[in-house]
Order: sequence, then C-alpha cells, then structure tokens
Amino acid sequence: MNVFEYITPKDGEDFTTLLTHKNIKINRIISASHLEPIEYIQDEDEWLVVLEGEATLLLNNEEKKLQKGDTLFIPAKVPHTVLKTVHGTVWLTVHIF
Repeated sequence: MNVFEYITPKDGEDFTTLLTHKNIKINRIISASHLEPIEYIQDEDEWLVVLEGEATLLLNNEEKKLQKGDTLFIPAKVPHTVLKTVHGTVWLTVHIF
C-alpha cells in the first residue's frame, strides 16, 4: 500500500489500519475540511505525524496547530479533539498499547 494513494472524503475522516503488531497499531487518516469535533479519550498512548496539510487539535484545553511534518504525543486517557483540518490532511497515528 502507498500511503499517498487515497481519496479525500467529502466530510469527516477516513481511517485505514496499516499495521497491527504486538502492542502497536498504525493508522493512516485522511481528513476533509468539514469535521464534527469528536472528543477522544483513549486507553493507549498515541504518537502522530502530519504528512500533508494542517490541523488544529484541542489537547489539555490548549489549541495545538500542526503543519506538515509536525508530530505530537498524546498520553493515554488525555482528552483530545480535532477542531479543524485543511481538506486532504494526511496523518499517521501510532497507538501504543
């Protein structure tokens, strides 16, 4: 699979699991510019990288603006919300269980 071969959804996000192995799961996420903000509280740690585009997340009541190449570590149980994205934003997320 090529992580850059995708179709951007009209709204929301498209999640594709690229690898699940032992205590790690890697997803590719393609984001549209129109999203419903959803608060996530996960049981696992998450590290992410923005491969294309831009996004703004709410993490610990602080807005984090991410651009192409930016990474972010989100510890388990920390509430976070994707507030907005540029149409066609591509992320990789690594979930560590």
